[in-house]
Amino acid sequence: MTTAYDFDFIAIDGKPMPLKQFEGQAMMVVNVASKCGFTPQYEGLQKIYAQYHDRGFTLIGVPSNQFLWQEPAKELEIAAFCRVNYSVTFPMTEKTHVKGGHAHPFYKWMREKLGRVAHPAWNFHKLLVGKQGQPLTAFKSGVEPESSAIRKAIEAAGLKMSSRASTRGCSCLVARLAESDFLRVTARAVAAPLFGHNP
Repeated sequence: MTTAYDFDFIAIDGKPMPLKQFEGQAMMVVNVASKCGFTPQYEGLQKIYAQYHDRGFTLIGVPSNQFLWQEPAKELEIAAFCRVNYSVTFPMTEKTHVKGGHAHPFYKWMREKLGRVAHPAWNFHKLLVGKQGQPLTAFKSGVEPESSAIRKAIEAAGLKMSSRASTRGCSCLVARLAESDFLRVTARAVAAPLFGHNP
């Protein structure tokens, strides 16, 4: 069965970017552009990437010049723009077709699996893939990266538990154990005078 990890892109630096390297991670793929009204979403994309990356999530930016030629720059210029203006650290591809007959095979596959919702109507259209490489859902350009809808979808995509939640769970368990020990000792102390037993 085909999964998202079976597809390859070319990275923004010209090197191969097989999605196989992200196998086991949930993944959001976003077609991006530098001269779009939605370009400030780079900031939110970087934030969710930083927040969820350690829990098994990656985000891939796919520059495309198919929407009113809003990504005219060359790859090195795009990379510099993203780094300087938005401190972007998530992986990015070379400029890529995301719709039409020349669309990248990944985009054609997502359209086949999810239907029209997976078809980018504009820049910053977002495609979400689960940690087993299965297509999950898509979000229109106007949905902000830090929106509750996107956060909930990412959380439900099979991420690992956060270290904070894990620590909190351990702390609660220790507290419950301590409380149960205290109650047992207290019960014995109360029962001793009544029944002639030593605590």
